[in-house]
Amino acid sequence: MQRIEALAERVAGGGVVVLSGAGLSTESGIPDYRGPSGAARRRHTPMTYQAFVADAQARQRYWARSHLGWRAITGAAPNDGHRAVARLHRDGLVTAVVTQNVDGLHTAAGCPDVIELHGNLARVRCLGCGQRSDRAELDRRLRAANPHLADHGAQLNPDGDVDLPAEAVAAFRTVDCVDCGGILKPDVVFFGENVPADRVARCFDLVERARLLLVLGSSLTVFSGRRFVTRAAALGIEVAIVNQGPTRGDGCATLSLDAPLGVVLPELCRHVEGTPSPPTGTGPTPPPSTVPVSA
Repeated sequence: MQRIEALAERVAGGGVVVLSGAGLSTESGIPDYRGPSGAARRRHTPMTYQAFVADAQARQRYWARSHLGWRAITGAAPNDGHRAVARLHRDGLVTAVVTQNVDGLHTAAGCPDVIELHGNLARVRCLGCGQRSDRAELDRRLRAANPHLADHGAQLNPDGDVDLPAEAVAAFRTVDCVDCGGILKPDVVFFGENVPADRVARCFDLVERARLLLVLGSSLTVFSGRRFVTRAAALGIEVAIVNQGPTRGDGCATLSLDAPLGVVLPELCRHVEGTPSPPTGTGPTPPPSTVPVSA
């Protein structure tokens, strides 16, 4: 409780830039790699940009698995953590949200102008002509091309895809750009691919003008997000981290909380706004979470 109060004091001063990771979305049913129960998923090898571009079979495998995984991603809804961040934004305390997530849930929760560091799975880009299109349209085309594809009861992976039997992958039909016939790729940053330089520059500018950098649900293992924490610390900007488990940015933080975001963030809002917590034992009891809260 004292740590939440200390965090609330810092957030109440405003000028907060949020940097969020996969741990903020696990309570929406989207798994991560590095959470407390993510050990089994660490064996899952993510697609690399180099393999996707060079290997037609790799693209076929990716789209077959991602096509089914997309059904789970598009059905996910913002959780209490996303809604709390949007609430702090509406209150004028959070000035910007930079997310490493590609699920669009910050926007769905009501946060305007979210900087999606790694892109968004809801968009598709042609590697030939550069045309961007809506994932829903691609989904319709892939459904038409693969009417008999079953989900095999597969479990969603952190990349938004599912594991499929080899025969299902081999039978999958991909589709190309309707404008130029080029290769279609989800509008996200794959492993081995660089975040666009202008996007990185914008994030650095936001962080450098912040009073507080608030990291939510990221282990900061990946440099793409950790660089903003190290820059903030180097400039003397306070860093606060809420995550389940240790992070690679803990040495830069002035305050760290090891706790579930879906619990901490609504309570943070109540402290900041000076409203009392709900009395114990009243109201609906949420089901126990079976997903990890970290990234």
